[in-house]
This record gives sequence, C-alpha cells and structure tokens, in this order.
Amino acid sequence: MTVDTAMERSLDSASARRWRPAPLLKITLALHIAGVLAIAISPGGWPWIVALLGCNHLLIIGSVFCPRGQLLGANVVRLPAAAAERGEVALTFDDGPDPLITPRVLDLLDRFGMKATFFCVGRKVCAHPEVVADMVRRGHAIENHSFEHIHWFAAMDPWRMSRDIENAQQAIGRLAGARPAFFRAPNGFRNPWLDALLAKSGLRYVSWTRRGLDTVRHDARAVAGALTQGLRAGDVLLLHDGNCGRTAENEPMVLAVLPVLLERLRERGLKSVALRTALETH
Repeated sequence: MTVDTAMERSLDSASARRWRPAPLLKITLALHIAGVLAIAISPGGWPWIVALLGCNHLLIIGSVFCPRGQLLGANVVRLPAAAAERGEVALTFDDGPDPLITPRVLDLLDRFGMKATFFCVGRKVCAHPEVVADMVRRGHAIENHSFEHIHWFAAMDPWRMSRDIENAQQAIGRLAGARPAFFRAPNGFRNPWLDALLAKSGLRYVSWTRRGLDTVRHDARAVAGALTQGLRAGDVLLLHDGNCGRTAENEPMVLAVLPVLLERLRERGLKSVALRTALETH
C-alpha cells in the first residue's frame, strides 16, 4: 500500500459519519417484514399485502423525483436560523468548473464582495486545475457534484454510485486542498441508498430553496425573477456555471442573471456566504 493510499483511507475513516436511516426507509423495512409474516400466517391475504407494498414502492419512486424532499434522508434546503438572522444566503453553482464561464462568475462575485459554493464535477476539476486553484484563492468553497455527472445517476447501483462519489471526493480534495463536506446529485435526483453512501464519505446532502431553471430557459428576466421573487435571508439559490444555458441573444445565462441577482442581494442587505460558513462546518 502506498503512503498516499494509506492517507486517503485514513481520511475516509475520519470523515465518515454515522448513518441514521430516514423514517420512510424504516417503515419500508417494517412493512416488508410484516408482509412476509402475514403471508406465512394467512396466505390468502397476499393480494392486499402485495398492493400495500406496491404503494410503498410507488412512494419511494416518487420521492426520488422530489429534489427538495426529506423522505429519503436529511436534505439542506435552507440555511439555519442563525445564518438567516445574520442576513446570509448561499449562492450555489452546479456543473463546473468551466474554463470560460467560471472565471467571469468569480469576477462578478468579487465585484460585489460575495462568496459562493461551487458543486463541481470531478472530471472537470481534473481537467481545469488552474480554475479550481483560482476559486480557492478567492475564498469560495468547492463541493461534490459526482465525478462523471451521469444523468441517470439515481438509477445507478450502490457500488458504482459509491465509486463515483468517492472519486470526486479524492479529486476535489487533492486539487482544492480540502475534501468536500456537501453533495448535490446530478439533476437533483437521489435514490434510497444514497444517504448511506454519503454518510460513509462524511457528506451532507444539499438541494436548494429556489432555482431559476437557467439551463433550459432563454429569458434572463424569467430566470432572475424566479430567483429574486420572495427572496429572503436563509435561501439557498441554484445557478449553473457549467452546462450553461444561453439567452435568446446567445449570452451565457448565468452571466446575464448574476449581476441582477447580486444587485438585488445588496439592495436587500443580504450577503452570500459559502455553505461551510453558514452551516459552521469545519
């Protein structure tokens, strides 16, 4: 075993946290055990038991496609009350880094004195280490958005999913100087075993309070409106510096929307901070 491998395994062990199954998973296990026992005692009742278990599975499947839900495990959708009282929000950016877009995003954040959290794709981190170094130098946080960003991530088996998450952990930790503390799934979809895998890697799951659908909309005003309407302290906001959508004029959407959003934050006395700062993760 090499020294680097030993150190990585030591870090993995130190960062792992205890997994506490979500209530829905506990109920699912109890229903299946009860169902087996019920069929053994009264075989004729199997259609009702199967129907009940089927409804339970439909609930689980539905939960996969509810990015802000809590049924499959803890999910940060807002900052804690203490952060809101300080007037903090969390600007988060997905799918980067992009060598052309991300540096311009960093310049805008610097201009307004804001800090952000970048949920980065591991293979892009490896491809653009100079951008990663610049993000860290400017005081932003880099978190885990998987290594490959596979669109059907939620349908992956747990072994492949675990490898993908941990590959991103190691790549980001090596190039950013700190292993991620937070994870956001590609497309925001997660399956029932993701929470246990995140616990193994010491990660907490994060979604968002509001997003502008900036990868699919072409109207910058609509995107900005979705992000700013009802905006308040404690919100977690989602934009994309990678896989960047375009306006009707072919301008990168994030670059069209971000100045407006940052100005609104300043007008309302709000300040964007990294998730690690708001959630006091060290």
